[in-house]
Amino acid sequence: MMKLIVVLTVFSLFFASQLSSADNLESPSEASPIHVGGGEGSLKPEQCPNACNFRCSATSHKEPCIFFCNYCCKKCLCVPSGTYGNKQECPCYDNIKTKEGGPKCP
Repeated sequence: MMKLIVVLTVFSLFFASQLSSADNLESPSEASPIHVGGGEGSLKPEQCPNACNFRCSATSHKEPCIFFCNYCCKKCLCVPSGTYGNKQECPCYDNIKTKEGGPKCP
């Protein structure tokens, strides 16, 4: 019973210290903007390879997928979320077309 009281006391102190440190967080007006859903400009150029590796993780055509995804990401600085679809999150990415008019970005 004593161990339970000690554990609960330690947990309570830990929780209280976490709440008190929340005062040190930036206010929403000071925080950097958050781009929801992979919107345009949400990535830096050096983040494109990781985003494209995830975007292309479910395809059997990884090499061309990663190549064109990186091409589009460097132009738009965004990659839609998930491994397929969601291109409405990044209109620039969605609007890059092949000569034939089909989508260039996976």
